Amino acid sequence: MAMADSRSKKTGVLIGGSGLIGGTLLHYFKNPEFDNVNLLAPNSKKLSIRVPEDIRSYFEQVKPDFIVNCAIASIDSDPLMAFEVNFMGAVNLARAANELGIPYIHFSSAALMPSGRDLREESRLPLSADLPNYAKGKLLTELTLEHMHRTRNLDFTCIRLAVVYGAHDHKIQGFHRLFFSIVDREMPIMLTSPASVHSYTNAKKLPAFVTHALANRGEFSGQTYNFADPEPVPLARLILAIKSMIGAKIPLEIYLPRPLAKFAISCLSRLVRMATRIGIEARLPGELLFLENFYESQTLSIEKLKRSSFVDPDPDATIYTELPELIRYYVSRWEHLNMIKQSGRLPAEPNDRGEEFLRSPETLLRSVLSEQEGAFLPQGIPRAASESFGSADRSRSG
Repeated sequence: MAMADSRSKKTGVLIGGSGLIGGTLLHYFKNPEFDNVNLLAPNSKKLSIRVPEDIRSYFEQVKPDFIVNCAIASIDSDPLMAFEVNFMGAVNLARAANELGIPYIHFSSAALMPSGRDLREESRLPLSADLPNYAKGKLLTELTLEHMHRTRNLDFTCIRLAVVYGAHDHKIQGFHRLFFSIVDREMPIMLTSPASVHSYTNAKKLPAFVTHALANRGEFSGQTYNFADPEPVPLARLILAIKSMIGAKIPLEIYLPRPLAKFAISCLSRLVRMATRIGIEARLPGELLFLENFYESQTLSIEKLKRSSFVDPDPDATIYTELPELIRYYVSRWEHLNMIKQSGRLPAEPNDRGEEFLRSPETLLRSVLSEQEGAFLPQGIPRAASESFGSADRSRSG
């Protein structure tokens, strides 16, 4: 669905385009259906949201019609990084949007919510120094955006995500960290409980909601929405489904008690600190900061989303229906990067030149040389033009 006002081309700025959410949005807006939208995605070298002057100069020059912020500091970032990216960077983007009089779409996280079932948008942890840096930054941002809406009429929409899944994420974090640990046989037994249930967010559905929210500001301005699949998922069942699909023998269906899990993580943390002191680079995955979430349930209510005018583009899609695609994409990618051993269980891709490169380089060379006979560019380059350009270069150099 295209945006409502198609009289002139809209320019949007997307922050965080290299991540899963940002990359999904960029891919979506490449569709010819959105030829009235020019979505810019400056990298951190061109626009660092940690630097207020970068934000000022960029938006004074570009003056877009909307801003979408998907940027996050990593889960285990230090306090300064979390402050600059997850909080002040997001707020400064909102200030720029407010002064330009344009919509601001901000992606938030269920990390700022407590454990529990059917949590509504109002359910948030109390602001305190004890919160993890990631959750604290996200919570501070939500509170500030709401204040700016009340006092300065900021036109924002906050999209709060559960556990996000999707293809084409080049980082191993969140759900993909769990997925990787199963594929790489790093999880011998179940690091959860049979009763632990969570909500999941399908990344592929987010672009449609962003587009709809931008086209219907009267309804979505100043609002926060939980965005998740309708049905929550038992974590243990999901782990076992992945194990079955990849043909793994572990994890065994033995559940490690929470106190023992906390003790094991504490011991590993000490070993990592010792290794660091003697010059060995080591760190635990940031997701272990949220170990409690592996054992406690957190499900999000999407009643507010259902009552809105947004229509789910694929209501039958769940993390289970998407697992085959996720497994094919990530296992192949991790094998190509030598991050895991070749599984041998995935069907070989047709014309697999990586395999040919490994086992039959002579055949590959003949094939590549034969391809030189045809044009590479769609229309080809006229040889006469190429030669005259070379002649001009030679005459100048002479």
